Amino acid sequence: MLEFPRWKYVLILVVLVVAALYALPNAYQKNPSVQITASTSEARIDAALRQKVDGLLRQAGVTPLATEIDEDHLLVRLPDSDTQTRASDALRGALGENYSVALNLASTVPEWLANLGAKPMSLGLDLQGGVHFVMQVDQEAALQKRVEGYADGIRTVLRDARIGYSSVERRNDNSIGVVLVEGADVNRARSEIATSLASASGQAMGGSGPQILADGNRLTVRLSQGEITRIATDAVEQNRTVISNRINAIGVSEPVLQRQGDDRLVIQLPGLQDTAEAKRLIGATATLEFRAVTGDENQAAAAVASGSIPADSRIFYNEAGQPLLLSRRILVSGDQLINANPQTDSQTGTPAVGITLNSAGGKRMLDHTLQNVGQRLGIVYVERIPTVRIVDGQEVRSARSVERVISSSTIRGVFGREFQTTGLSREEANDLARQLKAGALAAPMDFVEERVVGPSLGAENVERGITAVVYAFMFTLVFFMLYYRMFGIVTCLALILNLLIVVAVMSLFGATMSLPGFAGLALSIGLSVDANVLINERIREELRAGMPPKAAIVTGYEKASDTIFDSNLTGIIAGTALYAFGTGPLQGFAVTLVIGIIASMFTAIVVSRALVTLVYGPRKKLKSLAI
Repeated sequence: MLEFPRWKYVLILVVLVVAALYALPNAYQKNPSVQITASTSEARIDAALRQKVDGLLRQAGVTPLATEIDEDHLLVRLPDSDTQTRASDALRGALGENYSVALNLASTVPEWLANLGAKPMSLGLDLQGGVHFVMQVDQEAALQKRVEGYADGIRTVLRDARIGYSSVERRNDNSIGVVLVEGADVNRARSEIATSLASASGQAMGGSGPQILADGNRLTVRLSQGEITRIATDAVEQNRTVISNRINAIGVSEPVLQRQGDDRLVIQLPGLQDTAEAKRLIGATATLEFRAVTGDENQAAAAVASGSIPADSRIFYNEAGQPLLLSRRILVSGDQLINANPQTDSQTGTPAVGITLNSAGGKRMLDHTLQNVGQRLGIVYVERIPTVRIVDGQEVRSARSVERVISSSTIRGVFGREFQTTGLSREEANDLARQLKAGALAAPMDFVEERVVGPSLGAENVERGITAVVYAFMFTLVFFMLYYRMFGIVTCLALILNLLIVVAVMSLFGATMSLPGFAGLALSIGLSVDANVLINERIREELRAGMPPKAAIVTGYEKASDTIFDSNLTGIIAGTALYAFGTGPLQGFAVTLVIGIIASMFTAIVVSRALVTLVYGPRKKLKSLAI
């Protein structure tokens, strides 16, 4: 009996409506736009900035489609990419270093669709384009930081070994000069330093690690060329790992992150919406430094007024602009942080960041707090902000550091690896926790190139690809209508719904469609066609065997379903293996393939049978089938 349960019709209708709803955002083209974000705490995104931007655009002869304030950024929608470039050039130089001006593609999806969680399917850099960054690692800063760490370690070793010294300083040639007090055991000092540096550098002394030269009571620790090269290479690799973690935190599918030359990283973020946020998170080098407070506010003010600052201290300023005297020695730095989470202080109810240090940092903090309960501990927030200036029509990129004391509280008790820092606003606590959790950069990085790139195969190839898909569907429709007649029309309707479901699912879950993904989609559609061919041919066989038309339809679907399920199951297993063991584009191919196979099984077995039942229902008398 040719029947189909009503609840399955309801299911198909629901799937059709939901698929159409979540596939609909892909019909809306994105606007080229310029996104302006505050890069410092002094900058504001408000109506005054909007008026200023509108005035600058009028002066440049640029007419925007719209200028919108959206939460923490200002978005300028523009009609085309050429106008986008002109607007960006006009705004970058005028707004200065307090604002970040980034190229973007702004969604035009209606608000009612966005409120339902519907969004366009992300396209890969080879189809839609995306953000392309080139970042340069400051290897000299990494070298200086490592040498400063060696110098600090030497001071600690000599103190622990009770060997007197008058100075341990880093020299301009990145060597370390150690001056011992008269009568100190030079050989013992040399041995202690050698052991410490061998452990810290991971290299055996006398090989490619630091070399120690003695001249009376003076020691010189000199880095070999091999050690310098290793530090530079390690800095790039560590930054690469950190940037990878930060990209993952942004949530970009199939990003490209690779080295270029000795000191550059290429970053491609396909289909990214908020490029300004990505640039801020990727390029920021915000971290914390814990330093002992060596003088109160009055002493700091007197030191600033007289210009006489103690040799072991530096002047820092808090958020109110008041000077503070803090030790030059960094007790714990950001690279010793393991985890950081925004919290609320249980005693005061104010925003805080819960910090976890590694064992070395925890030990140093424990040793310091054991001896300094009742003393003050300063927490310095350090941020390196990329800046861009226009000089003779050319972009000149540099960076400026902002250092401010966010807390200088009294040490109330002894603590080590885990503790809280307060004195932040809720937004600062969230931002700082995200940056610190992503990891500390081994060396500062600068954006040396930034652009939104188009499809790597060109707009013409993309247009040809779409044309090829349209002609393929038209050819399939004509072929199936001529060969299978009414069942051919049913097959084509099932194929269209299959494509709609795949697009809707990938849009709903934020999957990225790339050229390999289109290959997976084409393969899944081929499997769907194959499933319908199996069903139609099985029905033909039953008709040739003399079975009545309706019975032939029922038998054809029932007997072909097992074969279809088995063949598609092997495809799902293969796609799952590709996703589990593959990376990048291969995973994109696997995701599209698996989604397409599941959708094709549903449309071939369930949807096509529902349509056939509607056409040749149980109340209709059939003498023959148009197949």
